[in-house]
Amino acid sequence: MTEQLLRSSFGAAAAAYAEHRPDYAQDAVRWALDVAPGQRVLDLGAGTGKLSATLLAVGVDVVAVEPDPAMLTELRRALPAVRALPGSAEAIPLPDASVDAVLAGNALHWFDMAVAGPEITRVLAPGGVLAGLWNVMDDRIDWVADLERVSGSAAIGPRDTLSAWRTATADMLGPVAHFRASEQAEFPHGQRRTADSLVATLATRAGMLVMPDPDREAVLGRVRAFLGSRPETAEGEFTLPMLTGVLRARRQ
Repeated sequence: MTEQLLRSSFGAAAAAYAEHRPDYAQDAVRWALDVAPGQRVLDLGAGTGKLSATLLAVGVDVVAVEPDPAMLTELRRALPAVRALPGSAEAIPLPDASVDAVLAGNALHWFDMAVAGPEITRVLAPGGVLAGLWNVMDDRIDWVADLERVSGSAAIGPRDTLSAWRTATADMLGPVAHFRASEQAEFPHGQRRTADSLVATLATRAGMLVMPDPDREAVLGRVRAFLGSRPETAEGEFTLPMLTGVLRARRQ
């Protein structure tokens, strides 16, 4: 299964992504930015606007760039006040030194950093911040760790739990020139779910979207059965224990 197939899988599920994916913890976004309200921030690989919405909430000036037309349509529908442009991390449609921060929500791992790194450096003002944010499940909680085992790597992948995220992202910004050493931090978060809506959330993962229909239904069936067997998730709404993890570096 190629990286290109995975990264291009989301458009077919853009409406479900917009409905079921979580937003980002505001404290995480504030730490990632480390800039004052009113600063210019690029949401790169913006998807349906989950991170853009949180950026608006903390009071910064947002421009969003997204390569997938279906995802971009959902973003524009949800956030008509945000300037949203077609483009990619490897070809950013902005002038040199035009933003104070570049943030990527659950997207940095899809970038070709050999190409995207110089592009991000080009559009980022000196001293500006580059940060990736990921919403991760808190696998220190027993039932979440059990869910990970039941679901398999297609539904809960290599950056989707706290312990895996820490390892997978630690050196992600190392190859990017002209940036100081990166920092990691994690901030409490959560998403209100039911068993059905959590299944729907997991179905928007890239590994699930590219899976043959019978295999996907088998995985989702195991997840439904597991959630129905646990007192934490069997009845009504519950809070999915999460954190927003941040990887941050500053341009020299």
